[in-house]
Amino acid sequence: MRMTKTLSLLALGCLATTAAMAQKSAVQSIEEYRAMLQDGNPADLFEAKGEDLWKQKRGPKNASLEKCDLGKGPGVVKGVFVELPRYFPDTKKVQDVESRLLTCVETLQGFNAAEIAKTAFGKGEQKNITALATWISAESKGMKFNLPQAHQQEKVFFEVGKRLFFQRGGPHDFACASCHGQDNTRIRLQDLPNLTKNPGDGVGFAAWPAYRVSNGQMWGMQQRLNDCYRQQRFPYPGFASDATVALGVYLGVNSQGSASVAPAIKR
Repeated sequence: MRMTKTLSLLALGCLATTAAMAQKSAVQSIEEYRAMLQDGNPADLFEAKGEDLWKQKRGPKNASLEKCDLGKGPGVVKGVFVELPRYFPDTKKVQDVESRLLTCVETLQGFNAAEIAKTAFGKGEQKNITALATWISAESKGMKFNLPQAHQQEKVFFEVGKRLFFQRGGPHDFACASCHGQDNTRIRLQDLPNLTKNPGDGVGFAAWPAYRVSNGQMWGMQQRLNDCYRQQRFPYPGFASDATVALGVYLGVNSQGSASVAPAIKR
């Protein structure tokens, strides 16, 4: 009887070891696949398009975006991405890169920001906003995130973002924290970083905008958050809404000191 029990335990141990090895092998294979794709990341095409859009004279005012102030003065792009979202005195709002671009295309070029925000992802001018965000992020690649928290509104947005991150609801009683609130979790073969603390270089917030291999699309942070809400079965709060920007503040502050790898490539 004791021998049978011992053999059973050994068998279970072997099965667990085999399963762990198979899982590790599968994860390693995905990482190798991603590494192979890095040399030819299609995000490069969106980056080039974004730089061109920045310099083009477009819209009802036939103007470029070269006077757009992203936080370091008109026309300055280098280093701005790792300090966004932040408070802007002219709009009296905390804005991320995409919501700030909406302000610039409206004030400088004459586009209707509200109409762009209502456009479907990957369509029309909203697709151009994603390309612009991709280029802007590339200009800060390798720099450390250092979101400001000096203004009262920046502090408020951090606290609101934190509450939204842990807010549970919907038919499955999910929150952002359900997937990203603890260490060493995974859904299928996808690692789920713990976004309640500094997740390290190039993980989570530090990797978006990113090219999604699975659907052949370029996603900015606004679309990334949209898909999270979709999976939670929540209504989407809207492109460039205060809710999505607040979540960006919370995630960005938690990424303090991490190096941006955006635009990255994802499965």
